[in-house]
Amino acid sequence: MKDTIYTIPLTDAFNSEDECPFCYITRNLEQDAISFILGSAYMEDDIREQTDKMGFCKEHYKKMYDYGNRLGTALMLHTHYKALEKELKAKMESFSPSQTSFFSKFKKTKASTDSSLDALPHWIKAQDKSCYICNRIDTNFKRYMDTFFYLYTHNPEFKQLFSNSKGFCITHFGDLMTLSETKLNTSQKESFYPLLFAKMEENLKRIEEDLSWFIDKYDYQNQDAPWKSSKDAIPRGIQKLVGTYVQDPPFKEN
Repeated sequence: MKDTIYTIPLTDAFNSEDECPFCYITRNLEQDAISFILGSAYMEDDIREQTDKMGFCKEHYKKMYDYGNRLGTALMLHTHYKALEKELKAKMESFSPSQTSFFSKFKKTKASTDSSLDALPHWIKAQDKSCYICNRIDTNFKRYMDTFFYLYTHNPEFKQLFSNSKGFCITHFGDLMTLSETKLNTSQKESFYPLLFAKMEENLKRIEEDLSWFIDKYDYQNQDAPWKSSKDAIPRGIQKLVGTYVQDPPFKEN
């Protein structure tokens, strides 16, 4: 299979023998995004404008702190705070509380139809979901998902890589199920779904058996028995369920 700049990360992920190639890709995308934003990018006006507006989620604030570029993090926090203060002030100034009567306390609560009442709570909730790094990962990840279906339908060698893989985590299995409905035609679905389902069943069972033997190893009767492939059953088992690498150390600046 001839690789290109678009396919190399995907084929590398499937050759990695990871529990989920898309987890492998997502981790690389996340680390690339952290390195990018805390490299020289935070000094670029167009990037800073985006981070000022979007901010970061709590998970990526933690990972940015762990990365180690304190000055870069402080600079982005400072200008994001200034943008946040300005926007919050405008929201609070336009806020108007509802009038509550004695009898209204006993009435069934209804959704507010007053935009001034809705605007501030909705804006606050939106801040929790707004993250420059998440957005960057999602944008690039969608391209890899598109590339996966293109290679699956056009490249027999890649299809064999998929067939030899360890399946996917539950999260990315769901992504594949959703996208396959529009990315594959009826004939392609007839071969794709049985293969995908078989990979999931086979590899969930494999991890379940590894966990079982991990537990059995704590029986004194098995203390001298080999661990087989169960030593890292816990982190692999967690990854298969929720797509995270709990065993990874914090990603730090070189």
